[in-house]
Amino acid sequence: MNKAQIVYTVAKKTGLSQVDVAHVFKGILFEITKSLSKGGSVELRGFGTFKCVKRSARNAMNPRTREPISVEAKIKPSFKPSPNLKDAVMGVDNNNDK
Repeated sequence: MNKAQIVYTVAKKTGLSQVDVAHVFKGILFEITKSLSKGGSVELRGFGTFKCVKRSARNAMNPRTREPISVEAKIKPSFKPSPNLKDAVMGVDNNNDK
């Protein structure tokens, strides 16, 4: 599923226009990106957590030439799914809305 398909599906289910849904979707992605760029994290309960993780510098090997190379330290975005998302993907019914 891509962005256009998500926008279409949400618009169809909510009765909002695709333009409005696209603006909201773009705004959500912008805010997540802004928070991560400042070193923060974003928790979406029932879905997962976006955060940045620091990777330290390390030595590696070029698989083609077998020469050692140095990999610099960097910060990478990371996503940790919630237990509800994991269960939904695995097909487990973990509905806590009883």
